[in-house]
Amino acid sequence: MKPIRLMQRVASLSVSGGGLPLHRIGASDVCRGWIKNFSSEATASDHSVFLKEVAALEPPASLQALLNVLQAKGESVVSPYQRKGIIPLAVPLTVSQDGDMTALLRWPTPGSSVNVPVVRVQRHGILLLAKSPEEYIHRALVEEDVAESSGRISESAGSVGRSLYRLGEFKASKMSSMDAYLMKNVGHFPDVFERLALRHLEKGDNISALVTGEYYASKRHFPGFGRPYVFNAELMLKVGRKKEARDAARCALRSPWWTLGSSYADVARIANCGESQIKLMRERASDEGRQEDLLKGKSLEQVAVDQAGVLLDLAAVECTWDDVREQLASHYKEAWHRYLVTRPF
Repeated sequence: MKPIRLMQRVASLSVSGGGLPLHRIGASDVCRGWIKNFSSEATASDHSVFLKEVAALEPPASLQALLNVLQAKGESVVSPYQRKGIIPLAVPLTVSQDGDMTALLRWPTPGSSVNVPVVRVQRHGILLLAKSPEEYIHRALVEEDVAESSGRISESAGSVGRSLYRLGEFKASKMSSMDAYLMKNVGHFPDVFERLALRHLEKGDNISALVTGEYYASKRHFPGFGRPYVFNAELMLKVGRKKEARDAARCALRSPWWTLGSSYADVARIANCGESQIKLMRERASDEGRQEDLLKGKSLEQVAVDQAGVLLDLAAVECTWDDVREQLASHYKEAWHRYLVTRPF
């Protein structure tokens, strides 16, 4: 799929309340957060349009089922254009009664996987919930079955749910725990890895806890996410391995800072690096840093993508997401003709 400029793609929607039609809204308007929630009852079609026209993503086939399941769990669907205050790479889906937002993650550059992760939006970025909508739905079905609850989730998931899980499959498996079942039959989930490791620790089995933590941090499980390394660092501290904890925290800081699942300050403290990494990022984000990258032989497009990544890291630490939207849009616009990158939304 070739990247097409936002202004060349005309959405069929209009912003309610006297807002501008989408085809009259420029990239900078979107970045500044001027698009408001156009409907208090957003639907899958609204999200599909946003994913296609703004995020340049093919909507997941299970999108409607995912929204249904989230609603069955007590969350309220929100407009994907309700973006104020959240990381620009998140596409809002629902909000819980406690104010927690569930979203889809649009990685800045295309990866090897066609899956779109389901995430929880945080102040510092995002926390991975599932690698795909299907895995999220599948897990919710298993949890409902194990809890022997109302069946609302199973009903809401419809045919998608029936293709993933049948009532009683967990019991028939005779597996020792739901977490073990999820790991073997559904997928890998960060919180499940963490729960398993901590359970070993509670039993006094430090070796099994550390092995689980190391397996969790394997690059093949959650590429691009820093949270596994952060947890591994915290686990090392719990068993008194300060040097290994420092090394794991430093590995975490080589990932996007908005994927750490906690504040930069907490991770930097374990890594024993203070403000040095922030200072380095500031230098890379400067005009001098940009020129230095160009002198190294990087293309304008690659430099633009790198600068956008640095900007996101700094926003996770020093300012708000809304503060960087316009500059982020400028970087991604510069990279459009070579990379299929996130629209500046």
